[in-house]
Amino acid sequence: MPIQHPPTPARDGDILPLPPNAPRVHRSRFAQWLGRSILKMGGWKMVGEFPDVRKAILIGAPHSSNWDGVWGFSALLALGLDLRILGKKELFWGPMGWLMRVLGVIPIDRSAPGGFVAQSIETMKNADAIWIGLAPEGTRKKVDQWKTGFWKLAKGADVPVILAYFHYPDKIIGIGPTIEISDDMAADMAKIREWYAPWQGKNRGTA
Repeated sequence: MPIQHPPTPARDGDILPLPPNAPRVHRSRFAQWLGRSILKMGGWKMVGEFPDVRKAILIGAPHSSNWDGVWGFSALLALGLDLRILGKKELFWGPMGWLMRVLGVIPIDRSAPGGFVAQSIETMKNADAIWIGLAPEGTRKKVDQWKTGFWKLAKGADVPVILAYFHYPDKIIGIGPTIEISDDMAADMAKIREWYAPWQGKNRGTA
């Protein structure tokens, strides 16, 4: 049986529309054209539908290749979506710091009280609108256990989790369901892992 991708609303071309409350970043027409062109040349398209929310955690899997970054960043350029990434503060020095900020990376001091999760929760609570992107596998290698930081962050900040995926056989970047975190981390993680089971990255799946 063919894999069923999420339903997609009406759109213009292969790029999904952003809903009114999704955070945006100003992109030049050239940047948007470049993102669209890279995806088109690679044969990639987007399916699914973004939720109309001001704050969210967006997780992406399977992450099995550096090519994921090429297609993912091209999609962000084309969309104009302001998706933030969390990075250790040590990356923010000199020219590297400028590049990190251009890419939308938020500096996190892992040695501060509460560590990564507490600082990230505070960042989300203080923002008017923010989507943070995380790779729950934490590595390009196959892992049995996913990182639980995204669950703790979503729970602590009281924001939903958007399930996004790569499916290389069909060259699809997909936006799946948006879920509300419960009080049962194990049950939530199992449900999320089950949803990701059909999708195949460049070098592996998640199951």
